[in-house]
This record gives sequence, structure tokens and C-alpha cells, in this order.
Amino acid sequence: MQPALLARELEDFLASAPGAVVIEDGETLFDLRDARYSISGEDGKCLLHLWSAERNAVRRVIEVERERGEMRLTVQRFGRSKPTSMEIVANRDRRAPALQRKARLQYQRLLARLLERNFPDWKLSTITSTADLEHSFSPVYARGLLRRGRSAIAFLGVNSSELQASIDAALTFALLWFHYCRERESPRSFVEGLRLFVPHGCADVVRARMHYLNRASLKFELFELDEREESVAALDISDQGNIATRLVRCPDAVRVYERFAAAAQRVRSAVPECEAVVLSSTELAFRLHGLEFARARISSGAGSFSREQEIVFGSGAHETVLNADSEPLFDDLMSRLRQIRRPGGDKRQALWRMHPERWLETEVKRDVTALDAQLDPSCVYAQVPAFAASDRGMIDLLARTREGRLAVIELKADEDIHLPLQGVDYWSRVKWHQEREEFHGFGYFVSQDGTPQPLSTEAPLLLLVAPSLHIHPATDIILRYLSAEVNWTLIALDERWREEVKVVFRKRRLQAAAQIG
Repeated sequence: MQPALLARELEDFLASAPGAVVIEDGETLFDLRDARYSISGEDGKCLLHLWSAERNAVRRVIEVERERGEMRLTVQRFGRSKPTSMEIVANRDRRAPALQRKARLQYQRLLARLLERNFPDWKLSTITSTADLEHSFSPVYARGLLRRGRSAIAFLGVNSSELQASIDAALTFALLWFHYCRERESPRSFVEGLRLFVPHGCADVVRARMHYLNRASLKFELFELDEREESVAALDISDQGNIATRLVRCPDAVRVYERFAAAAQRVRSAVPECEAVVLSSTELAFRLHGLEFARARISSGAGSFSREQEIVFGSGAHETVLNADSEPLFDDLMSRLRQIRRPGGDKRQALWRMHPERWLETEVKRDVTALDAQLDPSCVYAQVPAFAASDRGMIDLLARTREGRLAVIELKADEDIHLPLQGVDYWSRVKWHQEREEFHGFGYFVSQDGTPQPLSTEAPLLLLVAPSLHIHPATDIILRYLSAEVNWTLIALDERWREEVKVVFRKRRLQAAAQIG
């Protein structure tokens, strides 16, 4: 295959797999959520350059083979004559299905033993990890029912070999299992509560989420299970655990725009309709309908300690420095971007499909009153960084009402079963900072003249936003079990939101409260 075609094939795959991992000689070298890359197909060679904070690698790509979410590359390292293999894998859990099943079956047996040992007053009625797509039950989790007379308790557990993302997601599936059991068992027994088992040392996210369940009327319990010690320890979910977060200071946008005025003029000459987004005091991003395609930044000069401006371009984690040699690539990308990245563009193209939530975020931020007339359109922040423990979270949109009440807006462009609890994650962080009166100190909700805008002491609002046909059926069930402290509103949009943001219907917390029973 010609180098230019190799480069395009590689670029298309990486554009469709933003969270892929790069593996060489059995070792994961790069996680593309945290790394960057550039591809060139010039001078008779296809070169793939990957870099992160930990390492840097350049490979000449000789052949590519694409199959089922995985791309296998035949590459050549500089200074070596013999080609080697490299894999780029979209699915982060690369265990063979047989090994996955074995680990899950062993865990299921262990969980059954520990339930009988630690809860002798309860009889194990059933336990399974069989997939049930109709009810959104995943084989990742072992689930079952404990009985005592006419009372029952649902339980769900996840083993330590699963991805941390699967462990963090356990509460969503546990609530669905609890709800399913309660409805199924209602004629003969009452399912009074839920016990959730997570691996030792992995409970921070689940614990913080469980704190905001409706624990007044339902019994929810969280346990850490140590598989090596075969022990179970209860956690106090009335304590939020390691919820302490820190904000990142809001940069002075006016100064950043002034600093990068020349770079902005260069990029806008190619894409006049783009949006400039301040990332930090030293970085300005350029986006078209939410897709970042270029960035102006301050970098160290080659071979010196001097600081100079540069423009890099590319889609997703793809990054190439703009110079005389790369200008034809820049012009080509800008042309394709303007042709494809628009409401009436070709939906088959990766540039159209990439980052739909950022696209939705851009449309909502343009006029946030389309969601709710009480929101103040003059002060809306996108992608606000908030750190909790080792986790970095990005709040989609942070706004305030005209009366000064904070509003957290969580957006999903595609169907996502985790929308409610992810929204609670960010809502709880905003609430934490609000209680400590930190937003003004970090430069948020401050007028250009430095005057702080009034903020209410009421708990923030939580707005969960998605296209009407892309709201997961399980969303309604999860929302029923949230605490009354979380004042949420589910907002369904017209599917043609790329053309105009229109609300189809709203559902508020009070409407769901009566459904728990």
C-alpha cells in the first residue's frame, strides 16, 4: 500500500477510536486518552509518531491490517532492519473470552461462599453472571438474591480483574438488578435492599455515588471484597469518602486572545466559522462544531530554553506542527473539515462522527436558554476541570440561573446508560466547591471588571440532556433512586439538534419521586 494510503487508513482508524491503547511486544506503550500522535505519508514513507509525558516513539509503518476494533501494524524502528508488530486496540480489556469467563466464574463461586459465611441468617437463592441484554445485565457482574422468610436482598459484585471503569459503573447495574428483582418478586416477597461488592481499594467512585441514593426509604449497603484474603468489609456510605476535589483556575480569556491574535488570524483565514476556546494561559484551541482541529500554544524552542508560539493541527489526538513543510496537510485538513463537519455533512466520514457530545455542547452553550429560560446566557463555562482523588473530571457545562443558583449540565449525544450517575459525580463536585465558596476565588462567575456575580447558597441544579431517541431506557429507573437532595431535570432534545436545539420534553425529580413505592 502506498504511504499516503497507509497514513489515511491509520488516521481513519484512530479518529474512530479516541480511547485506544497502543501495544508493542506485549506492553501497553500509549493510552490515547493521555497521549498524542502525528502521521505523515510523505517522502515515500508512512511515519507514526507517538508521545506522552512518559515516553516518545517513532515508527515507520509498512503494512496495516484492520479487524474488529483492532489494527495490526507491521512497523520498523529506526536503526533496526527487521520489522516488528504493533497493535492499536479500541477495546481496553484484551483478555481472551475464555479467560474472562474463567475469572468471572471463579469470582461467582467465591462470592457465593462469602455470602453464606458472612450473612448466615440469609439463604442464597440464586447467583448468576449470564448476560441479559433485554434488561441491560452484563456478564461482567455476578448478581443474585438472598432470602429470609418473605424478605429478600438483591446483591451484585464485580471482581478485581475487571477494568476500573467497569468497577465504577457497578452501581448503575446494581440498581437495575435491584429494581428488576423488586418487580419480579413482588407477589411473593419484598426486596428490601441492595448489597454491592467491589474489589478492595477500588470503591471511591461507587461510594461517592451511593451517598446520593435515596437511603431514607431503601437499604443500600456497600462492601469491599478482598479476593486474596477472602474477606468482606462494610463501608459507611453516609460518609462520601475521598470526594475532596480541586478546581483549576479559570484563565483570563482576554489576555489569552491578545497573546495568540496572530495565530488566531492564521487559523481563521482557513476556517472562518471556527470557535476559539481558551484552555489555559498558554494554550488556545480552535474547534469547529466541537471538534478541536488546531491549537496555538507556547512551547520551548528546539535546542534552547526560549519560549515561542506554535500552531499544531490534527483531529482528536492527531497532532502536527504547522510549518512550511506541513502547510499542504493543514490546507487539506481545513478543506475537508469545512466540507464534512457541518449539519448536512457526510455522516459516513469520521470527521463528522467524531466527538458528538462536544458538538452538542457547542450548540447548547451558544444559547443555554433553549434548555431553560431561567439560565443566564451571559455566564456559561464549558469543560470545567475538577479533580477528585486521582480522577480528573470535566464538567460539560457549568452555568447559573438568573437568580444565581448554580446549574450543572451533563450532556450525552448518544445513548448512555451511565448518564444519571455521571451527572451526580459532577454535581457533587460542584456542590463541594460551592459549600466552600471557591468559585469566585478561582475566577468563575466574575465580571470582566472583576466584580463577583452573586451565587445562591442553594444546592446546584442538575440538568441531564440528551436527544429524545438516545435516552437509554434505564435512565428513568436510575433516576428514581436518587436522593431528594439531587434536584435533577431530564431534558430530551429534538434529534435534529445539530440544526437547532429544541426541547421535546422535560421530566423533573418530583415527577419520579412517587414512582419508587
